[in-house]
Amino acid sequence: MSVQINYINKLPKKNSQNLVLFVDDTFNCSGLDKFISKSEYTYICDLIKINNKKKEIISYDISSKKKVILISIKKKITSAEAESLGAKFYDQFKSNQYNYFNINTETITSKLKNFIGYFLHGIKLKSYKFEKYKSNKKKQIVLLKVTGKNIPSKSDQVKFNAIEQGTFYARDLVSEPGNILHPDEYAKRLNSLKKIGLKIKIYDKKILKKLGMNTLLGVGQGSIRGSYLVTMEWKGLKNNVRPLAFVGKGVCFDTGGISLKPAKFMEDMTYDMAGSATVVGLMKSLALRKAKVNAVGVVGLVENMPGGNAQRPGDIVKSYSGKTVEILNTDAEGRLVLADALTYTEEKYKPKFIVDLATLTGAIIVSLGSEYAGLFSNDDKLSNQLIDVGEKTEEKVWRMPLNKNFDKLINSKNADMQNINYVGGAGSTTAAQFLQRFILNKTPWAHLDIAGMAFSKYGGALNSGGATGYGVRLLNKLVEDYYE
Repeated sequence: MSVQINYINKLPKKNSQNLVLFVDDTFNCSGLDKFISKSEYTYICDLIKINNKKKEIISYDISSKKKVILISIKKKITSAEAESLGAKFYDQFKSNQYNYFNINTETITSKLKNFIGYFLHGIKLKSYKFEKYKSNKKKQIVLLKVTGKNIPSKSDQVKFNAIEQGTFYARDLVSEPGNILHPDEYAKRLNSLKKIGLKIKIYDKKILKKLGMNTLLGVGQGSIRGSYLVTMEWKGLKNNVRPLAFVGKGVCFDTGGISLKPAKFMEDMTYDMAGSATVVGLMKSLALRKAKVNAVGVVGLVENMPGGNAQRPGDIVKSYSGKTVEILNTDAEGRLVLADALTYTEEKYKPKFIVDLATLTGAIIVSLGSEYAGLFSNDDKLSNQLIDVGEKTEEKVWRMPLNKNFDKLINSKNADMQNINYVGGAGSTTAAQFLQRFILNKTPWAHLDIAGMAFSKYGGALNSGGATGYGVRLLNKLVEDYYE
């Protein structure tokens, strides 16, 4: 079901079909007689007395052609709860054959600023479906007529739309199969983002080799596809203002390489580029809403395949930083892609901070399931900011430890470090310790392991299953609340 929203300042007529009204959490119907007929008001007030008031949404059939829907709002509702309420509204009516709803904003009882904006945002996020490759697509379009004096301002409409478009773009990228969205195609799509005001630079294999990005190139050398580093710059302030930096792992398909993964569930490895998709979606959102900030997104795009030229366990490669890495397992490839990307980002852009995102370890799913992303950081201030905006957006993070005792587990006898810990345990932490070694100038840095968050088989509060677009809203909120 595709959702379209029209904003109308005037109130709907009393005889409007599928009329949506808001009440408090006691379902107090006083005042609703302004918006419905006297007989309808009496009918609904009588029914409320026998309805289960624990429900948040109650629908009343006034006639075969008219429905009145009451949505209760608790007194101290948060923006995340308002979004969730919108998603519940969508779920309740998505299977019904209604073509439109009239949403009356003048009945809103909440004091939450822009309640209706968040409510509609929840509807839109929940309505997303990836049906690009289905022969029989459902083309149902539902129009939401949003009326009254409490409609979002033009600037807020732009903001919400930008976040939605960024989130949907991230979901689209993650949902694409590996035969379609390989590194060559991915780089091509990113180049098209120039049209929304992003400065795009694509570093191909030849340039990367000259730069010495051998840990990134090593991952992709078994594939017939190219390997790339792509930078996306948004300039919302003067050029001399240091940017915020976001770095994403873009392994378009991960077989494990020579250290081949088991066949079962390998199809899920199309999602191994979700970290990069989040960064791309965020940069699109910032550009569309013309964020007053300088930001740069950096993604490493590779395909990890076995082959005659593939990287082997036991290989030693020299990174862009100059540090050498012994490859003990070719399936610990994401950290190798990020290593070069992190050092390059820090050196070239000298950012205020760096946040990287990656579906990095299965171990983080063991630790945190699909409730939290794992947060590893060298900076308390940045960590606390991420925790705060995670709670606000319901894209939550949980801080995990870093220390020297974990770090020494990746020391190598033959090189500066090895890419996995063979002692056992602390898989997510030692992966983060590996990444930290490539932050050379004490730049505030946070690593988000999103392996449990990027994809949902059964759907969540604001998605209907599949790619979640996790992190776009989280990082947009970080920018909005702390850096604009």
